[in-house]
Amino acid sequence: MDSRFTEPEDANSRVGQLGRFSIAIRFAALAIVWGASFLFIKVGLTGLSPAQVALSRVCLGAVALIVIAAWRRKPLPRDPALWGHLAVVSVLLCVIPFLLFSWAEQYISSGLASIFNATTPLITMLIAAAALPSERFTKARTTGLILGFLGVLTIVGVWRGIDVSHELTAQLACLGATTCYGISFVYVRRFISWRDLDAPTIALGQVSCGAVVMLLLAPFIATTPVRLDTPIVLSMIALGALGTGLAYAWNASIIAAWGASNASAVTYLTPVVGVLLGVLVLDEPLAWNQPVGALLVVLGILAAHGRLGVRKKVEEPVPA
Repeated sequence: MDSRFTEPEDANSRVGQLGRFSIAIRFAALAIVWGASFLFIKVGLTGLSPAQVALSRVCLGAVALIVIAAWRRKPLPRDPALWGHLAVVSVLLCVIPFLLFSWAEQYISSGLASIFNATTPLITMLIAAAALPSERFTKARTTGLILGFLGVLTIVGVWRGIDVSHELTAQLACLGATTCYGISFVYVRRFISWRDLDAPTIALGQVSCGAVVMLLLAPFIATTPVRLDTPIVLSMIALGALGTGLAYAWNASIIAAWGASNASAVTYLTPVVGVLLGVLVLDEPLAWNQPVGALLVVLGILAAHGRLGVRKKVEEPVPA
């Protein structure tokens, strides 16, 4: 065959392979960065208060997203109503959860916090079913929620009895944070998703509004003395610029390439990364019930998305 026709095909194939490899690298980086976020919070708390950690996180994340927006040269939306919705989402998606997770990690391990964070898809599904008529309960979703609930009970260790201590309160704070995530996702779907906006622009609006809110609150909640060293500074940069800034851009490109369902698989990996880093880097203890509970939560997510049952073979061709 004439090389004039074979070479472009090989070149296109190489470009396609490089593109797929790039997305896979971003997916792995996203799982690592989001899983490591709980380690970064723990390190930050050695010299900062929970409010100061949350403030650093959201402000550095906003700076990173502003840099990305300047590089993309895409104009920002001008609709005041939209910015009002983004402000609401910023409180639910950034301000409250960041404060709750930072406060909670004073009393529980970073690995345990990452495990609780994995309940977000199930809580989102529960809230969506209550708030959105189109998201009714199905057998798969009900099974997933039951497995996830059993997973949470296993993580908490209810057989030991209910001891109202800082540890239990911290675990409830983590669930409060994931509940805020769930409410924010439903709110975004109801008031923002239908608008002609791309994910990086939405992320910029959410995080920048969150930074403004935290800066307004800072004189009242972030006034304790600050102690900085190299690990703390690097952890805050990684938590904000990478985990709250660049990671949003990575996630948007993964969703565009793989679809939202496949991209959401990062949820299964972040608690694994979080637990491993907590054990290896911080020498955190790991009780048997924590990974078992995390496994039940992950199984619940898989069941809710219909990925545990055996699918029937269909005659329709599978799209490439």
